[in-house]
Amino acid sequence: MESWLFLGLILLVALIVKNASLSFAAAAVLLIKLIPYTSKWLPVIQSRGINWGVTVISVAILVPIATGEIGFRELIGVFKSPVGVIAVACGILVAILSRNGVSLLASSPQVTVALVIGTIIGVVFLHGVAAGPVIASGIAYCIISLLHISFN
Repeated sequence: MESWLFLGLILLVALIVKNASLSFAAAAVLLIKLIPYTSKWLPVIQSRGINWGVTVISVAILVPIATGEIGFRELIGVFKSPVGVIAVACGILVAILSRNGVSLLASSPQVTVALVIGTIIGVVFLHGVAAGPVIASGIAYCIISLLHISFN
């Protein structure tokens, strides 16, 4: 019963602050819980969901290549600007940190609880976004802003 109340509270708060992603996620988990015999699905979603999410995000990131918006000229141009080099470095850094983070999550459930609560607070009250690859762009933005550089 506690999980229903907790998920319902998260859904309610997400709806109040108009966070569509968190609202959808909480509603989806509540709906899955409603379906009989899904107690076996939830651990699978928990263990593989991050990989599925990263796959969906990766697809979205690759769409500009598919549409021709990004080509080899832009790829080469990335390495000719400080902004591009910083962004590449941040992408590498986040990938390495994420590898270690996934190991931590697997071995320390209490950390998972703290991260979930922190993510919910950040998304709901601070209008953040719960997405890993976006972290790399956020770090890059901070460094670029500190160094006062731009693509121009």
